[in-house]
Amino acid sequence: MVALSRALCNRLTECVHSTDLLRPDGKTQVTVEYDEKGNVVGVNTVVVSIMHSADFEMEELRKYVREGVIAPVLANYGFDIADVANIHINPTGNFVIGGPNGDTGLTGRKIIVDTYGGYFSHGGGAFSGKDPTKVDRSAAYMACYMAKNLVAAGLAEQVEVQLAYAIGVAQPVSVRVNSYGTGKIADEEMTALLRKTCDLTPGGIIRKLDLRRPIYASTAAIGHFGILENRPWEQTDIADKLKEANI
Repeated sequence: MVALSRALCNRLTECVHSTDLLRPDGKTQVTVEYDEKGNVVGVNTVVVSIMHSADFEMEELRKYVREGVIAPVLANYGFDIADVANIHINPTGNFVIGGPNGDTGLTGRKIIVDTYGGYFSHGGGAFSGKDPTKVDRSAAYMACYMAKNLVAAGLAEQVEVQLAYAIGVAQPVSVRVNSYGTGKIADEEMTALLRKTCDLTPGGIIRKLDLRRPIYASTAAIGHFGILENRPWEQTDIADKLKEANI
């Protein structure tokens, strides 16, 4: 839910200007629950990461963000923070180094032409320049891998798989399958199959796709998808396993 995530960012900006303990670098992410008609019915997960002064104790920071940022913003949208199953505030701990000093060189370049040419959604993170421990890269490969295997298993004719992660949290905060009405089973059932069959932690993805190898030079030049040679995420080796799990 973009509006809610943006509202959290706006509130963080207000807080940055009202205290010298926060710094102007941060991000928010919200996972919401929908009913069958596509209406938002609840908030499942809220992630807030905010750069801060080294003088700001972590527990004090988390209390400040929970009570001064998340709770009032959720209330403005009709949600109660007590009903949110997962709240992650600076889950990796201290966030003292940020801005250009923390991310120089890793901004997106040609990310659409490098992927699906705008045919499918894109999370916005660049691939090239990042090692596979970064889910911007490895989880995008895993999403492709799972989508191709669902199609190869005959469970759908067209599939998009969405994965969302919070920094410092191994399991994805959201897994979603969209078969665009072509699924032989419900999208929710395919989502459950993937969660059951695949290890979606960053470490699990790296092991499954054997990503700690020098295989990335060509991806930076000719794109990341649609090329079978030396691209483990293009293989369909778990199609039979998915098909059997659905029986």
